[in-house]
This record gives sequence, C-alpha cells and structure tokens, in this order.
Amino acid sequence: MAPKGSRGRLSEPSEKTPNGTYKAASVEKPEDYTSHGVQDNDIFNLPSSDWQLLGLLTVVAAVVRLFRIYQPSSVVFDEVHFGGFASKYIKGRFFMDVHPPLAKLLITLAGWLAGFDGEFDFKDIGKDYLEPGVPYVAMRLLPAVMGVLTIPTIFLTLKASGCRTSTSAMGAGLVIFENGLLTQSRLILLDSPLVIMTAFTALAWTCFTNQHEQGPSRAFDVSWWFWLVATGVGLGATVSVKWVGLFTIAWIGSLTLIQLWVLLGDTKTIKPRLFFKHFLARLFCLIIIPLTFYMAMFAIHFVCLVNPGDGDGFMSSEFQATLNSKGMQDVPVDIAMGSRVSIRHHNTQGGYLHSHNHMYPTGSKQQQITLYPHKDENNVWLLENQTQPENINGPITGPKAWDAVDPPKLVEDGSLIRLYHITTDRRLHSHDVRPPVTEAEWQNEVSAYGYEGFEGDANDLFRVEIDKRLSDGSAAKGRVRTIQTKFRLVHVMTGCALFSHKVKLPDWAYEQQEVTCAKQGTRPNSIWYIEQNEHPMLGPDSEKVNYRNPGFLGKFWELQKVMWTTNAGLVESHAWDSRPPSWPTLRRGINFWGKDHRQIYLIGNPVVWWTSTAAIAMYVVFKALSVLRWQRGYKDYDIVEYKRFDYEVGMSVLGWAFHYFPFYLMQRQLFLHHYFPALYFAIIVLCQIYDFGLNRIGGFGISERPAIGRSGVAAFLAVSIVAFTLYAPLSYGNPWTKDACNSVKLLDSWDWDCNAFHTNLDDYSSPSISAGAAGQTGAPAAPPPALSVEEQKAPSDPANVTPQQSPDDSVLSVMEKVEYRDQEGNLLDEEQVSALDGKVSFSTRYETRTRVLNSEGQDVGEGVPGAEGFAPPHPDVDRQPETAGEIPEEDSRNLPASASPNDDLNKEDSVEQEPKTPRPASEGNEATK
Repeated sequence: MAPKGSRGRLSEPSEKTPNGTYKAASVEKPEDYTSHGVQDNDIFNLPSSDWQLLGLLTVVAAVVRLFRIYQPSSVVFDEVHFGGFASKYIKGRFFMDVHPPLAKLLITLAGWLAGFDGEFDFKDIGKDYLEPGVPYVAMRLLPAVMGVLTIPTIFLTLKASGCRTSTSAMGAGLVIFENGLLTQSRLILLDSPLVIMTAFTALAWTCFTNQHEQGPSRAFDVSWWFWLVATGVGLGATVSVKWVGLFTIAWIGSLTLIQLWVLLGDTKTIKPRLFFKHFLARLFCLIIIPLTFYMAMFAIHFVCLVNPGDGDGFMSSEFQATLNSKGMQDVPVDIAMGSRVSIRHHNTQGGYLHSHNHMYPTGSKQQQITLYPHKDENNVWLLENQTQPENINGPITGPKAWDAVDPPKLVEDGSLIRLYHITTDRRLHSHDVRPPVTEAEWQNEVSAYGYEGFEGDANDLFRVEIDKRLSDGSAAKGRVRTIQTKFRLVHVMTGCALFSHKVKLPDWAYEQQEVTCAKQGTRPNSIWYIEQNEHPMLGPDSEKVNYRNPGFLGKFWELQKVMWTTNAGLVESHAWDSRPPSWPTLRRGINFWGKDHRQIYLIGNPVVWWTSTAAIAMYVVFKALSVLRWQRGYKDYDIVEYKRFDYEVGMSVLGWAFHYFPFYLMQRQLFLHHYFPALYFAIIVLCQIYDFGLNRIGGFGISERPAIGRSGVAAFLAVSIVAFTLYAPLSYGNPWTKDACNSVKLLDSWDWDCNAFHTNLDDYSSPSISAGAAGQTGAPAAPPPALSVEEQKAPSDPANVTPQQSPDDSVLSVMEKVEYRDQEGNLLDEEQVSALDGKVSFSTRYETRTRVLNSEGQDVGEGVPGAEGFAPPHPDVDRQPETAGEIPEEDSRNLPASASPNDDLNKEDSVEQEPKTPRPASEGNEATK
C-alpha cells in the first residue's frame, strides 16, 4: 500500500473519474492508514459501456484462440505427456509427475466428458488423432478457454488498478495478439491454466488492495472479505497447477507484510485487538485456504489413481501397498533360519534382490544379481545358517533342513547367514572381482554361485547388522523382523556390504538396477529389509505384520518429497532449453511440431515482449532516480500522482520480479514458457506506465486531451497486430513460404527452419505433395548438435518412422556438418570457437538428417529416425524409476509372489529378442517438468 499520511478521512465521492468511478473531492493526506490519493476502483461499479467493450474483446479473443484449433490433428510436443496423463487418470493407473494435479485433472475431465476412454496412449509426437477417434479438440478447448479468460481478467485488473478503459483495452489486446501465449493455449499443455490462475490471483489481490487502501471504513465489509477469500482461492489454484505458484504466494506474502507493517504503525486507529483481527483474517485466507485447496487436489488425485502404474516405482512400499493388487496379506513377523523371504532395498525404491538364469558377460561370468521392481518368484531367497541343524543321525543336509526345526532358530543381530536362491539352486556370493559396470576398486561383484547339492563356500557368508536407528520397535532392534527391521548384509570374507545405487545395468541384464558389494558405500544404499516371509513352522497363529497404512497425510507428504527430488534432479541439457537472461529479449523459442512442410514454433510477439521489457527497465530507472532524489532531500513523494505511480507500478514490477528472478537460482532445465507469468506482469506494467504518462499525470496537457491517449492505444495495437500476423503461421501451423519466413527472422538465435516451408503457397495444394509422401519437415537447424561421423541405425519398427520412404525414393547424398553453438543456441563462427578453445568445454549432441527425393527430384521429407521435425521430449513430466526395464504395464507387477519362475525367464527372453531400435524422441521416459 502507499505510505500512510496523517490521520483523516476522505470526503464523499463527488467527481467522476475517467475510469468510470468516483474520486474524492479532497486530496488531503488522511490521518489513518488510508492511502493518500486512493480512488474507489470497484470493478462491480463499471459503466455498461465497459462491460460491452469487455464482451467484444472476449469474442475477439475466442476467435483468435479457437481458430483452427483442430490443427494439427496429431500429437504435438508435450501433449505426449499431458494427454498421456489423462489416459492414466481414466484408467486409474498411478503415475508420477513433478507438477501438481489440478490442470491435468481438468484436462482429463474435458476429455472424459467428450467420450475419451483412455485407450489412446499419446505415445509419439505426430501420432494421428483422427483414426482412433480421440476427442483431442475437446481436450484442447480446456486450455484454450482458459487462454480466452485471461483477456477479461487483465482488462478488469487494469481497471481495478485505476487505468482508463482505453488502456485496459490495450492490455487485453496485447494478450490477445501475443503469439507465445496463443500457441501454449491451443494445445494440451499446463501453461495456459497456470497463466489464468496467476492472472485471477492478481485480479483478486488488486481489488482487495483497493478496498484495503480506502481505510477503516471498508475493512471487514463484504467486498473486503470477498476479494481476500478470492485471493486465497487463486493462490491455491495457482500452486495446484505448477509449483511456479509458489512465486505468486511469495509476491502476495511480501505485499501482505507491507500492509501489516503499515497497520502496525497506525497506533491511534489500529488497536492491538484490531491488528490481530487483520492478521488472523489474512492468515486464514492467504495460508489456510490455499493449503486446503492444494491438499484437496491431491485427495482427488489419489482417489482417481487407485491402480498400479508406471509411477509407483518412485514410491515407498507403504505407499504402493495402498494401490489395488499391490497390497499384500499379513505375513509372519519373525524371521527364522529356513524362512523364504523377499528382500527389498530401502533407499532407492529400486525393488527386490533378484537373480535369474543369465550370466554376467564379464568378470566372473557367474549368475547375475540385480534389483527388480516387480514381484516375482525369482525374488525369493531361503535363509540358511552357516552350519546345518543336527538330529540323532548327524547334520541334516539340503536347503530345507530347517523346515522341521522346532522352535525355529530366529535370525538375530550379528547372525551369519547364507541366501539360497530357490529357483536356480545358487547362493548369493561375492568375491574380489570388479563389477561389470561400476568398476571401482571399492566395489566387488555380487553373483549367484553353486548348483543343486553344493554345500557352498566361505564367500557365501554374510553377517546381519541391524540398523537400530531405522528399525521400528524394540524387538526389531534385537532380531530381524519382517518389514520392521532395517539391516545391512556384510560379506564376511571381504568386509564389504551388499549395496545398490541408481545405476542401470545394460541390455544384457534388462536394464535392471545394479547390485554390488561396497567397502566404502554410503550407508543408506546398504540398507535392506524383508517384505515377504514364509516358514513351515510359522503357522497361522504366529504373530503377523503388514505395512502401515500411511493415510492421506503420509501419502501426500511422501509424494511432495518425491516431486521435489525429481524436479531438482532435472539438470541434463535439452535441445530447446534456454536460460533466464534470454527470456525478456526473446532470444529463442521452442520447436513444438513439424509435418507436411509446416511448423509450430513457440515464439512470442516481439513488439509485446520488447516494449514490456522496456517498461520494466523504465520503472527501475525511475526508482533508482527517486531514491537518489529522496536522499538529496527532494519532496517528490509529496506529489500524489508521483506516490501513486511508484506504488501501483511498483507492485506489478514486484510481481514480475518474483516470477522471473527465482529461475536464476535453478540448475534444472528451463524453457521460454517459464517466463509467461512474468510476461503477464510485464504487460500490466507497460499499460500502467502508459496510463500514468498519458492519462493521469498532469502538467504536459496530454491528460486533458484523452483523444491523444486513445490514438496511441490504437497505433500501438495496430503495430502489435501486424507483428502477430507475421508470426501467426508458426503459432497455428499454417502454410508459409521460405521467403516470408526469412524476412521476419530478426535475430540469428531464432532457430526455426525456414527451409522446411515451400517456396510458394500454391505448393501446399499440390496433389503430389498431399498424397502421403510428403512427410515430416526437417528438424529445425538449431541447436543443431555436432553430427556424428558414426552412422546411426534406423529403427526396424515402421511406426516410429514417418513418412516411409517409397521404393521410388532415393537417397542422393548424405552431408555431414559440425556446428558449434553457445548455451543460448547462438551459432559460433570459427574465430569464436578458436577464441574459446581451452577456456570452455563443448558437449556433443548427435543428429542425423537425410534428405529424401522422389523419382521426380522433389523433396518429400525425412526418411530416417533422428530427422523428425518433432521437438524432443519436454522434461517437465514423469520419468521411469531407475530400475524400470522395458516392461509393459500388464506384466508381472500384478502377479503374486508365487508366479512361475518360467514366466520371469520367458519375459526376460522376450526382452532379449526385441529389436534394439532407437527410441523415438517423443517417448516421455525422461523426466522433467
């Protein structure tokens, strides 16, 4: 709020303002916390002409946003992931994503209402929607409608801040004709819901601030409460779409602290009791309501996802046990010699200690030991003592010797045991041999060794060391108990501990997680526990145990931690990522889609971006000069308009800063669309500065001539519309020509591929082009990775390569080229590369692009994988757990532990026989958000 003055109250409103509301006849400084010069900008009191104009702007926005929304009729960029999430919601299959669920739930609801049954998997960019009958238009309508709603929202926000109607219309027009916001709102993506939730929150807070600044007379009335509650709901909705909403919370929180600080300084009007009433009202509305809303979204999320899916491997066993078919029956709690057990790794959620009848290709070439994420008979081990039990005839031989021992010999802290793999008749074994993948000196190979009837050797012995800190209950700290006891298995002969970490083994081990014996491994990665337990002497009356039900709060908190950890781990580079310094100047965009000599490329309207950035810079300069003048004793802040300008524009600039600068602290992958919430605030700043300069600050004679301001609005919107039209083909995926494309490429860092378009628009209607041979356009040239000299193999699956090369097509030549680019995708010449030699390191990216010509010499597109005009997968999404192999969702994850061991072997054989084809770029196995 504006700095307070002396106590007093404004007189009744008597003069109509250009905003359509009324201002006080007196501008005397108030004596209470009422802000000096504030006006009543209640948006519910707008004249009918404003509402008519707002309706017209909304219709225009709907036309612009919905124009050819059915185009393209195939999967575009991140629709791979967010459309796929809708399928999983409908099927009830649990998945893990780094973003909260609200927007995904709304997209799912739109698809479900339109008849989507979840059968379409959205697996590949470019996959056709029409033939399987996917209601993709209805699903795209949800973000499109939200994009339309952004227009009336910014109009009302500007009106609530005191701007004239013409300026508010200008702000709405700038959002309508902003190419980047348009592109994102026409696809099944999350950014349009994020922007509208942020915009609604800004509207509600602006209205509340206006009510609050009018002083004690408006405090705690219906309008005051309405906008404060609406702000809380908006905060909850924003953070429930993406965690970027935390920046919105920080913005509102900082302004709330300023309000409370000013209230605290009004010692005559605000008594302690009244101050705490203000404080508690804000606490409830701005913290309790958003938190409740956020948790409610996850409650719906859990209700929808009740079946196992590809995301449950990220979660703990307790969490997984709450999913259908993932729960288990109560099992005996006591672990004894002779128990048949399944052993789980505690730290990585990697799965069960596992072995199968396949050998290491190197090292000892003995049987493989891995972590396997699904229940399987090959996870079952029999616990043996270091010596066999005896009867009157001497030692009892064989692995089942302990079955008749009564009472059973319990496994205690310090017990020496051997682990017998029942299905292959081999024992867990380690020796001084380096593992096949992690060949560190402190790591030893772990294998399964022996044969049926073999008594084993000393390298099979492991000592049980219970971790008393992690074990649950006093009994579990003294002896091994199912689920409750966490322990290490220390190899007696070498002193190393059984160990696993997030390292996948190659294809010969089906990409399961590596298990080694580590002498210096981290303790958390050396902790294990027993999940399944069976023993002939532990009957139905024995003490039983099961996983604790974590309840909603436990599941909620665990998922938050997994989301945070996964999001923080997204540090790998991406072909279309960019860094925050490049966003305000629109240095580069993102290639979304390319096919049939058309492209969808995310790029903003340069007129809107550059002028809004200039407006931010203008305020920063103004604030710096103001501080200097204030320090020198100038009385600028005694001028009402000066004070209002500083506070009102400063509040919006603060919103921009909170939604922009935190990205500098992030090491994860970032993209241009992360700037969209900040762009929204920048547009508001631009409009506010314009309104103050031409409509509200006197002395230049412009404010007395409103026609000048309206003419400026019309001219500026006209320039913005022209720029929008020039780049519209990239937003809509419309036909374009090479010459037109090149003519509007203002920056070298704008890296869409103009050569992908036809020379003439008439070529788009040519039968020879539309006959199906015209396939995907080439991938945009930047950031073109350095081309590998080694030829890449084409996938054998024809579904992954479109278009197919016809028999008449021929590959005339293959060109190899190496290009160097900086972190922002700018092309470097030879001199620049030479100057950087030895100072920086270059990372290599590979791309194969083959130009295919038909018998008439016409370019018909790309014919090999790697040349698709499709963008690589976006990282802000779910990924497979580290141990997940190429296993279909209908595989053994739902099988009981008593499944036949042959099923596991057959499954592994099937994986081994699969052609080793390159995975398509759109296969969403790489995590974002």
